[in-house]
Amino acid sequence: MRNLLTDVPGILVGNAHDAQAATGVTVAVFERSVVASVATLGGAPGDRAVTLLEPEMTRGMIDAVVLSGGSLYGLDAAGGVTAVLCRQGKGAQFGGLTLPVAVQAILFDLTNGGAKEWLTEPVDKRPPYWDLGRDATLAAAQDFALGTVGAGFGATTVTAKGGLGSASTGTRQGFTVGALAAVNAVGSALIGDGPHFWAAPYEQGAEFGGLGWPQKIPPEALAVRFKGQPAPATATTIAMVATDATLTKAECKRLAIMANDGLSKALRPVHAPNDGDTVFAVSTGLAGSGGEPPVLTELGTAAADCLARAVARGVYEATALPYKTAMPDWKTRFGGGRR
Repeated sequence: MRNLLTDVPGILVGNAHDAQAATGVTVAVFERSVVASVATLGGAPGDRAVTLLEPEMTRGMIDAVVLSGGSLYGLDAAGGVTAVLCRQGKGAQFGGLTLPVAVQAILFDLTNGGAKEWLTEPVDKRPPYWDLGRDATLAAAQDFALGTVGAGFGATTVTAKGGLGSASTGTRQGFTVGALAAVNAVGSALIGDGPHFWAAPYEQGAEFGGLGWPQKIPPEALAVRFKGQPAPATATTIAMVATDATLTKAECKRLAIMANDGLSKALRPVHAPNDGDTVFAVSTGLAGSGGEPPVLTELGTAAADCLARAVARGVYEATALPYKTAMPDWKTRFGGGRR
């Protein structure tokens, strides 16, 4: 087990970023088309082809999940992803054409200090996201980096640098569950001024420092802190969970809803009006049926716990951007881990 989303058989993950622009793209590619659904609880989402994941919609299978920075500009990334997938022969056949489906969610990282020239220069300055989507897809592999990479490259939280995180676990029925998150939260993954994580009860080993809970949570640690006061909000945590259990699209919908609680376990506040928090849920279908209510309940609980861990790992593994006003990273502020 790598403690990554790719522990779920049939999934590869690739990252690409533009360091000068301080933004990037992460792509989960499936070895064969998979069943998926989604739950969006943030108040200001940005996405592509997400409505087709609702259980009543006809299309049942997808070929990639794209997580991207760049706000609405980042939606170009899925074009680069589908171009590569088409060349690889992935997707459904329609009239002799191969048509891959890449669903996508975006986060807002446009004001993080990076040189985003396409916002101010003439129209021939093209945003980099189509190319980043292509490059991330070509880089897809079982092993991938965490922290300031891919969609997490330009991510922040209100108290520390955000980043890309991942985690995995097994269930009592023998299924594998994994999570992937680009943590650009409107709130904080840390309790008060840190260093403790809200996700501490779910930590495995010392995957994000091994500090556990503080002895006491003081009242001031519960004070609400969030982006946008007074600076512009640069929010949204976008994520996916996956399992090798065989699920229908409706069962994936329930998995996505339950997994969204992982964000509530790891971030405070979450699902805010200017957030676009979105969680995809994927079934690769390479193991037995997971749709019976007791089994699906355990899968959903495991997915929520995994997602909470992935959020904390994204913050723990991040490194600060090289700007004077950049948000400091956890390791610089608190130095390492278990004490």
